[in-house]
Amino acid sequence: MSAAAEGVTGPQPASGAGRVRAFLRMVMIEHSVFALPFAYMASLTAMLLDDGGVHWWELLLVTVAMVSMRTFAMAANRIIDREIDARNPRTAGRELVTGAVSVRTAWTGALIALAVFLGAAALLNPLCLALAPLAAVPMVVYPYGKRFTDFPHAILGIAQAVGPVGAWIAVTGAWSWEAVVLGLAVGIWIGGFDLIYACQDVAADRAHGVRSVPARFGIAGALYGARACHVATVALLAWYGALTGAGAAFWAGLAVVAAAFVYEHSIVRPGDLSRLNRAFFSVNGFIGIALFVCALADLVVRGLTV
Repeated sequence: MSAAAEGVTGPQPASGAGRVRAFLRMVMIEHSVFALPFAYMASLTAMLLDDGGVHWWELLLVTVAMVSMRTFAMAANRIIDREIDARNPRTAGRELVTGAVSVRTAWTGALIALAVFLGAAALLNPLCLALAPLAAVPMVVYPYGKRFTDFPHAILGIAQAVGPVGAWIAVTGAWSWEAVVLGLAVGIWIGGFDLIYACQDVAADRAHGVRSVPARFGIAGALYGARACHVATVALLAWYGALTGAGAAFWAGLAVVAAAFVYEHSIVRPGDLSRLNRAFFSVNGFIGIALFVCALADLVVRGLTV
């Protein structure tokens, strides 16, 4: 390959293991921490209300389903958005843009992840399998959303709301409105912090016709929207706690979450986005883990047994 061609496509990983590592970097596998705690919360609450014991096989399958679906969603997002990413200085170093991951490899990984997700759903129960294809739809629609609506963040929220609902169904094999409330909380939470994250791309989005709330309404408008989302998140989590008979540990965790939201919004302002990554990655990762730990302690106090 000529030097000029290599400059266009970027260096290719030398081995299969290298391609796998590059693919996992592309899908940011470590960011599963955002959604997994809420899936576990739903699953374990359903187990407590069912027979009081932890169903380890079901919990393992929920983990596999959540991670594989998120992997599929991220891979599809990167594939669909690769031309947009190439025009944005912030995202121009992503693996599909530089050639560190080929489109073929990305599609292969995405389809394997989707197959694993469907397999996990099939092993759980018939309702999970029947609903599994529907869960994949918003994952693919989301990256296209920025091409036809100023509110793609809402589509992301819908996609993320599926997790807790599916995790509850995985245990009970039945629909649950309690899980829907938790799913709405998660979806609105993630949609809210996606509003914050999108603020860093306002200039590039406007220059290239990419649609988003910050591009349409400005950074200040997006941050106000994110605050409203996170107020709604706390209210929905409180509703979920009331519906499921949560105890003191859960409510203490919710107080910690509310404080974390206050901190998150205090460090990101329209004129100062320098701490945006701290707000997005650190604070939101902490929120999911902190609430899960407190919810788990509450479930154990209420009788959940290993």
